[in-house]
Amino acid sequence: MTDSVTHAANEHQDPAPDATSEGVGVLHLFLKLTPLADRSEALDAIAKAIDGGVQVVTVSLLGHKSDIAVMALTPSLWALRSLQTDLQLAGFDVVDSYVSITELSEYAQGLPEQMKSDRLYPQLPPEGKQAWCFYPMSKRRDPGQNWYTTPYDRRKELMYEHGTSGRKFAGRLVQLITASTGLDDYEWGVTLFGVHPDVLKEVVYTMRYDEASAVFAEFGPFYTGLVASPDEVLRSVGLND
Repeated sequence: MTDSVTHAANEHQDPAPDATSEGVGVLHLFLKLTPLADRSEALDAIAKAIDGGVQVVTVSLLGHKSDIAVMALTPSLWALRSLQTDLQLAGFDVVDSYVSITELSEYAQGLPEQMKSDRLYPQLPPEGKQAWCFYPMSKRRDPGQNWYTTPYDRRKELMYEHGTSGRKFAGRLVQLITASTGLDDYEWGVTLFGVHPDVLKEVVYTMRYDEASAVFAEFGPFYTGLVASPDEVLRSVGLND
């Protein structure tokens, strides 16, 4: 049975108290090495999470903000908490994080069922797309630039324009937008997977000219890196056998 069929079959069952009722929880952890960082313990922590049904994406980051990103997806928030704890016990310092859940936005209700399932239950990382970045964002509530007082039909029109810009990058980019209203400091988290690093720059630059972004968007910090296996990522930051 495929994942989408499995989720459809289970959608009317009551979720566990720690689990999302639709979609999955998403945790982005941004880790720095400490003198106590242990390669074997880190690999064991990730393997334990994967064995428990958690999707884990590991990223070697560029720049001073962090060394490694671990992106984890699962309905169970306790499983996400367990992975975070295990990585901290493996000697890593969590210097930043982001908590969100997958969702279907109010502007996406007419999508085909497979596209809806792909948004709620993504399978990551996408093949052939190693370039990675993450950033959070919100919609403005300023006088004259208040997204939430703009009529729905106008907001829908602007989001369709935004989506049209994004579709120009089909095949070169996979985008996951996750919801964080009430969960973290911004309203959405945006994770991009690209075939080349310059695709990440190009898509963000292009879409910032859309009115939904140019007039109404506020952006948080950007993290950029390369997706690789846990073993490769740990080697890239100097944790060898």
